[in-house]
Amino acid sequence: MEVTWWGHATCTVEDSGVRLLTDPLFVRRFAHLRRRRGEVPPPRAAVADVVLISHLHSDHLHLPSLARLAPGSRLIVPSGAVAAVAGLRMLRRTRELRISEVAPGDVVRVGEVRVRAVPALHDGRRLPVGPRRVPALGYVVEGEARTYFAGDTGLFDGMAEAVGPVDVALLPVGGWGPNLGHSHLDPARAAEALTRLEPSSAVPVHYGTYWPIGMDGVRPHEFHSPGDEFVRQAALLAPEVAVHLLGHGERVRPEAGR
Repeated sequence: MEVTWWGHATCTVEDSGVRLLTDPLFVRRFAHLRRRRGEVPPPRAAVADVVLISHLHSDHLHLPSLARLAPGSRLIVPSGAVAAVAGLRMLRRTRELRISEVAPGDVVRVGEVRVRAVPALHDGRRLPVGPRRVPALGYVVEGEARTYFAGDTGLFDGMAEAVGPVDVALLPVGGWGPNLGHSHLDPARAAEALTRLEPSSAVPVHYGTYWPIGMDGVRPHEFHSPGDEFVRQAALLAPEVAVHLLGHGERVRPEAGR
């Protein structure tokens, strides 16, 4: 089992011969955000047996990045996503994408792995004022290891029960701006999540990649420090968890069980 972090929430998880890609974002700049660290992921990053989309915000469901996928690629998206995003319907037609919509508790089998959708505490609508209530999700990939990709989420009651036992946790620890609300994990809340989930290993993601144009000097520690701060907080709250701090494009074979 191997995890590669490409930046932001984009990861490749390889398990049991299946290659899964999370929330692909393959651009230097979009909207008001600019990639400040790491190169745009290379073409091989877009190669996957299945793509997992956690929610409809444009830094997680990014249509130009999805257009880089091979024709016929398989996507797993939250229930209601196709109706809410016209561009997704167009890609399904022009790129022949195979799209499965799921809600918490649904399971999709891909080769030798099972992908189980789990709830997340986050506004899953297409912003800024999308009228359709589409749930934000996390996913647990069950193969040789059980890998939890949290997408975007805050802490919520019953988190451990909803997610279930996991070996590896891919947790967001920051964002793309100087302010995080309760529906995001910062380093301290992500470390608290480790005490609830009790994985063997964790990889911090969703930080240190994109930042608003013209705001390089505004609270720069919120861009640079979340990964290191998560390592520090995890050592205090969950010292038994092996935390792997990756650079963009780096990969790790995390411990899959105690």
